[in-house]
Amino acid sequence: MKKWVLALGVGVVALGGTLAARTALFRPDAVGDGSGIAVAQPPAFDTQAAAQHLSQAVQIQTVSHQDPAEDQQGEWTRLHSWLASTYPKAHAAMQRETLGQTLLFTWPGSDPAAQPIIVMAHQDVVPVTPGTEKDWKYPPFAGTIAEGAVWGRGTIDDKGSLIALFEAMEALAAQGFKPKRRVILVSGHDEEVGGTGAQAVAKALAARKVKALFTIDEGGLITTDTPMINGKAAMIGVAEKGYATLQVTAHAPGGHSSAPPPANEIGSVNLAKAVLAISAKQFPMQLRGPAEGMISVLAAKAGGATKLAVANRWLLGGMVMSKMAESPASAAMLHTTIAPTMLTGSPKENVLPQSASALINYRIAPWDTSKDVLERARAATKGLPVEVKFTDRAPREPSPVSSSNSKGWNLIAASARADQPDLVIAPYLVVAGTDSRSMSPVSDDVYRFQAIGLASGDIKMIHGTNEHMTLANLESLIRFYARLIATAAG
Repeated sequence: MKKWVLALGVGVVALGGTLAARTALFRPDAVGDGSGIAVAQPPAFDTQAAAQHLSQAVQIQTVSHQDPAEDQQGEWTRLHSWLASTYPKAHAAMQRETLGQTLLFTWPGSDPAAQPIIVMAHQDVVPVTPGTEKDWKYPPFAGTIAEGAVWGRGTIDDKGSLIALFEAMEALAAQGFKPKRRVILVSGHDEEVGGTGAQAVAKALAARKVKALFTIDEGGLITTDTPMINGKAAMIGVAEKGYATLQVTAHAPGGHSSAPPPANEIGSVNLAKAVLAISAKQFPMQLRGPAEGMISVLAAKAGGATKLAVANRWLLGGMVMSKMAESPASAAMLHTTIAPTMLTGSPKENVLPQSASALINYRIAPWDTSKDVLERARAATKGLPVEVKFTDRAPREPSPVSSSNSKGWNLIAASARADQPDLVIAPYLVVAGTDSRSMSPVSDDVYRFQAIGLASGDIKMIHGTNEHMTLANLESLIRFYARLIATAAG
């Protein structure tokens, strides 16, 4: 008995020593923070004038609707003319091309052998949900400047970035800046409905054999209440999930609802069973890829029990994933998500449907594919009288995962930390989609980051109600873009 107790004690001591040693030696794998990069000073600019410009841009209603026939095409033309008149020095310094309503600007560099950089921000915005206009503090397309912010649809997604880029470039051009690397600005016209404009630009750049050092677009933010550290962290998106929508259809004889057949012969019943079966067969959660890099950085900063748990995932990994899974936003980074979104059936309440269908939207993790999605759904519905296929909109595979320690990454990190030396820099998986995914073939790395600070509760205003850009964030964004362009291309 004594030997058994002694052996147990030795084992506990050995385990404790292993945990302590692994925790003490734990470091995030190859995540750069931009140390050692001399960051250029941004040129002078007028934040109040920039706010007025963002206000004016919001008033130009470049709204992308699900049905393109509802779009006001003249608003895109109006925005292009407004940009040209508002930013004359930037337009004089750059060559402008239009591919449909998408804009492609090139600021020539003095060294043709140097890899260019690509900066992006899209022109279009999502509609305001009908009936919710009254919920806005200020009209959604008025561009009201109040309470230290510019209010309106698109102030963050993504006209804030578009205006900040032009403000930065106008100020650099006015200062006489001459880039060594080419600076390519891409502004897609239809990011919110698929991004065909960015795809066309990528094809054109590929034909010109462009291979940029990096691309930067919207995506990650500076979260001000980051979990684990309860402070600020720059979440730089290194990849984004894929996108696919499945259509599940159940066919049946139909008929009058007053004399229904057995339940298993009713299309809507079989459809419901299929949707439940697919939803029940969730993809397993895995702590890998960008999410693993993010957790490692934050845990190293947090220290204590958090660092111990993450440093010893071989033993405590389940606990780490369970904690992440408590938040839908964090859980979405760990697996391919399944979201039933639309149901259609009978045209009348007392008619049994001859065809009932459901749409199920997937956001595909970097380690899965659309083929995995289809196979898993068909396996879940095996034996049910339903048809499972993708909609006419072809699936989009996950983007490649960019480096967290490349030259491009470190230039972005250094520019983000220039005003905040203690800012934590972490990789991030963007669970939505951006135009930047199209630039992977013409860029060494693609990053998704806006240098604006938002608390987790504020993010819901993006595509929601009361979207607004604070003047402090607008100034931060302009300074960031000006620094990044001057440092990376200068």
